Amino acid sequence: MIIEQVSIAAPNERRHELGSALATLVGPTNAEHGCLGCRLFQTWDRPSEFRIEARWVNVDSLIRHLQTDTYKRLLLLMELGSVPPVLEFFTVEGVRGLDLVEAVRGDSGPAS
Repeated sequence: MIIEQVSIAAPNERRHELGSALATLVGPTNAEHGCLGCRLFQTWDRPSEFRIEARWVNVDSLIRHLQTDTYKRLLLLMELGSVPPVLEFFTVEGVRGLDLVEAVRGDSGPAS
């Protein structure tokens, strides 16, 4: 699995406009072959920062995505940020969940 993360700091006067434009990319990205999910985040402590995270089945799916018109629009929106965007791609070898916590903490139940 490949995780793609893009962080864009919006100028205050364009925050709503940029956020709305980024939101229009989520649906088309989710519909792409090989996309496991795409989400747009904005946090309370940094309301001018937007982060798009997409998860891809494999590198081939990510490469197809990078060649789409949707990604071209994302590249254009990145240029509207108040500072250079942060773009990262993570290769994930495996995913664990609550089973890892249970294995590490044992069968003791909730902490007192």
